[in-house]
Amino acid sequence: MTTRAFKRRRALALLLALVLLPACRTGDEAKPSPDGAHDEASHENGTEGEHAGEGEPAEDLVRVAPAQLERLGIAVQEARPGAVDSFTELPGEVRANGDNLAHVVPRYPGIVREVRKTVGDSVRAGEVLAVIESSESLATYQLTTAIDGVVIDKHLTRGEAIDREKGAFVVADLTNVWVDLAVYQKDLDNVSRGQAVRISAGKEVPPADGTISYITPTVDAPTRTATARVVLANGDGRWRPGMFVTARVLAPVQASLVVPLSAIQTFEGSPVVFVETPNGFVPRPVTLGVRGETQVAVLSGLEPGERYVTSKSFLLKAELGKGEAEHEH
Repeated sequence: MTTRAFKRRRALALLLALVLLPACRTGDEAKPSPDGAHDEASHENGTEGEHAGEGEPAEDLVRVAPAQLERLGIAVQEARPGAVDSFTELPGEVRANGDNLAHVVPRYPGIVREVRKTVGDSVRAGEVLAVIESSESLATYQLTTAIDGVVIDKHLTRGEAIDREKGAFVVADLTNVWVDLAVYQKDLDNVSRGQAVRISAGKEVPPADGTISYITPTVDAPTRTATARVVLANGDGRWRPGMFVTARVLAPVQASLVVPLSAIQTFEGSPVVFVETPNGFVPRPVTLGVRGETQVAVLSGLEPGERYVTSKSFLLKAELGKGEAEHEH
């Protein structure tokens, strides 16, 4: 056979394949493999793309044996109303609790003869921080702290002259701290006293939950922000003054239909959920509404009471993708 004849025969074969392809996509449920046998691997895995029934193309349905649902971790539940866990995200900073601070100042002007504590030291109420020699009497006296806490600031050195105008130490009780959040003008209506807040400072620090205890009644002119304050327990000391944090102010939104984000997949360019039918699972296009941290409202495409896949839906999407690839071949 000449090269030209071979190329003409190959082109004719490709043309016939294109003409026959639609018939193959709507043929019998049991699609034969090239050697005339069923795809045993599909039966073993318990998933295969087949006909969805009247009006449903074969490639838009996935059958999963009931025993395989549990093994694969595919969860199914009824669609129902709920609350979307929506939130407003705000930047913030950890500060020492201003109500638990002690500013230690000298009683009389004098010379610093001894410094016993420095920044970072833990101290107990009544403990001596420094010894001062009075400039008037030349007698020495002690600077002590009135509270238990940690020295967070120091403004004196040995031999230095000091007076009452200069603070010597700042001691803070850090068993609880303030988290001051910057609330932008656009978010003022979404933030109120008593709201639940989740504070995070990166993957290295476990998040903490609290509530807004205070919101400034005015807006700062330079930044155009108000301040919302959260008081956090800090027994383990992980929240250090000066840390930058992110806060999610939770504001649940009621919706007539709510699904977890894990139920949503993108199929053929649209968001879908996999709905259970008598023949298997089909991807149903949906219109989404308010999106939260783990949930989203569904405005249309899914009805209350319908059963849909809530987790591991990506396995069904992958099965559909495999079916499309087989059709392309």
